[in-house]
Amino acid sequence: MQIVSMELTLVLIILFVTLILFTIGRLRYDVVALMALLAVVIVGAVPFDQAFLGFGHPAVITVAAVLIISRGMINSGFIDSIARLTSRVGERPLIQVMALTGLATVLSTFMNNIGALAILMPVAIRMANKSDISPSIVLMPLAFGSMMGGLITLIGTPPNIIIALFRGQDGGQAFMMFDYAPVGIGVAFAGFLFLSLVGWKILPHRIGDSGESIALMKEFVTELSVPEDSKFVGKRIRDLEEVAKEDVAIIALVRNGNRIRVPSTRRKLRAGDGLIVRGHSDELKMLVDAAELELVGKAVDRDRYLESDEATTLEAVISSGSLMEGQNAKSLKLHANYGANLLAIARQGRRLSAQLGSIRFKIGDVLLLQIPTDKLDETLITLGCLPLVERDIRLGKPRQVFLSVGIFGIAITLTILNILPVQISFVLAALGMILTGVITPNDAYKSINWPVVILIGAMIPVGEALENTGGTQLIANMLLELGGSIDPIFALVIILLVSLLLSAILNNAAVAILMAPIAIDVALALGVSIDPFLMALAIGASSDFLTPFGNHSCTLVMGPGGYKFSDYLRVGIPLSLIVIAVSIPLILIFWPL
Repeated sequence: MQIVSMELTLVLIILFVTLILFTIGRLRYDVVALMALLAVVIVGAVPFDQAFLGFGHPAVITVAAVLIISRGMINSGFIDSIARLTSRVGERPLIQVMALTGLATVLSTFMNNIGALAILMPVAIRMANKSDISPSIVLMPLAFGSMMGGLITLIGTPPNIIIALFRGQDGGQAFMMFDYAPVGIGVAFAGFLFLSLVGWKILPHRIGDSGESIALMKEFVTELSVPEDSKFVGKRIRDLEEVAKEDVAIIALVRNGNRIRVPSTRRKLRAGDGLIVRGHSDELKMLVDAAELELVGKAVDRDRYLESDEATTLEAVISSGSLMEGQNAKSLKLHANYGANLLAIARQGRRLSAQLGSIRFKIGDVLLLQIPTDKLDETLITLGCLPLVERDIRLGKPRQVFLSVGIFGIAITLTILNILPVQISFVLAALGMILTGVITPNDAYKSINWPVVILIGAMIPVGEALENTGGTQLIANMLLELGGSIDPIFALVIILLVSLLLSAILNNAAVAILMAPIAIDVALALGVSIDPFLMALAIGASSDFLTPFGNHSCTLVMGPGGYKFSDYLRVGIPLSLIVIAVSIPLILIFWPL
């Protein structure tokens, strides 16, 4: 029996606490990862001078570069052009699910799955509304399709990049660009067939958050006027907002018959000005009394003020890596800093109305925002929100399709031919897109999901600490002892199943970092190749279909689709069983023990 040292005991305690914090989700996963990193450094499991080497790891560099390239492909208009072809497939739900799921799978093979989902989600919602079917029928298959595409290539998902480099450290050469394809294509195709023929039929027909919000706003929009004797005559709108309750938003100013939508907070009020405001009756009454305003006794045409050439009102979902996550409208000073009015919030199928300004935003929240039209794309990108409705405005720059595709193709070729390592090839591609104007330097930095980058960079030393102290070998031995004289194929199934279950509650990059050395130690203890075990881990870590929390693609469609937790289990359990049943034989065929 292996002797457990004090250092290993401390590392295991740190790892256990880290997993608990990841699962609870009260702290953001990048913060938890940094806490774990500092903890293993303090206990001496990682030397001080090696504490932050993980941030220079090839996996971190590659993930960041892929995110920039994905944004460049979107900015060029290439992805958008392909996505719009799906709008011509007709109104039959079967055909729509097949088209959207298939396209999401193909796109996410070579780009970040959130990027693919960002383009296709508004298309899916529009198609569903046009066909008079619930968006819930198409959104979950779309999200799952974007996840399955990542199984096919090296750059499809962060776990693939991480696992490939672990193989390079222990097997001599990292997995190449299409080494995942023989297994990944089979699994993705089987999943595609299930979702297209069965999956969407067992989903409930629910109305999601998208599309409801504007209809619910009518009772909250009214008009106030500034009388001559008001103490706010001559003061700025900013001063009035400080007096107003945080749930009151000034969405337009009417002066001399002219409407000024989303007025600047620096604009001074004049006697006779009209203010179009959004808020509950109690808050509006308090504002009228405190600011000595008058309530205009006439109905307000909601659409007239919420939608115009000057201001756009739209539903958007908070994406992963958004600066809004964990903040609220008050702390962000949403109107003053970004020119945006928050009109409503919906979360997990439930509209939140009380204390909008104090509600802390979460990934997947659906927001009803009013934004100046000329700043719509810039504001959404800065805030990290994805629009849920197709619009003429693009979240990006002019089309440079051939340039972006050419640069991307060169990077893939350099990697396939083993001329350059993947991290060098893709950093060159990202730099090429910046130099050619496909993406600006500012947009490049904004496109990087920094929480994921920090998570990977922080967890790599934690994983190494677990390995160096003998923790991975201990866990591997425990897994083997549980099965007695365990068969290698059974061990392969265990690695796949454990990683799949962990990915349902933990970030899949963290699962890959922690499980890769364990999978390697299990293979070595059995005297078989490490390749099938790493491949099983790659499939399991990226097949988190069971909950809305393991993968951000699942989180993002929860609100717009009106899904409940049980809906993910309803489709995710059979899909996970299909993944296991298909992947194990394929792994044994293409990556024999």
